[in-house]
Order: sequence, then structure tokens, then C-alpha cells
Amino acid sequence: MNEPSTPREKSESARIDPRLLEILVCPLTKTTLEYDADRQELISRAANLAYPIRDGIPIMLPDEARKI
Repeated sequence: MNEPSTPREKSESARIDPRLLEILVCPLTKTTLEYDADRQELISRAANLAYPIRDGIPIMLPDEARKI
């Protein structure tokens, strides 16, 4: 696996496009999501779920989400 070697490289590779955040909604509630950069998750307050972001790709499957 080719991991970023410096913290800056890691943070740059972990960013999510702000335009993508504007169009993504929770698949269950259709409400907006909050981006948690530290945990690399998209939070749905309405559904009480946190959708993971893996390799910069949001995984918008309820079965993959963490309950909050």
C-alpha cells in the first residue's frame, strides 16, 4: 500500500471536494450532511449515522454507517 509519508500529504489526500459535499445528502433522510475531517466521516444528524469516507470516497450505504 502506498501511504502518504508526511502529515501534509495525508491531509491533502484525505480532503473531500466541497462541491461534492453540496450535493450529497443522507440516503435515508435526504437531509444535508456534516463533514468530520478528523474522523473522515459524513454525519447525518437526522439519521444519527456517520458514513465513512475511504480513500476520499464517501461510502453512502446505511449498512456501512456507524451509529452515533
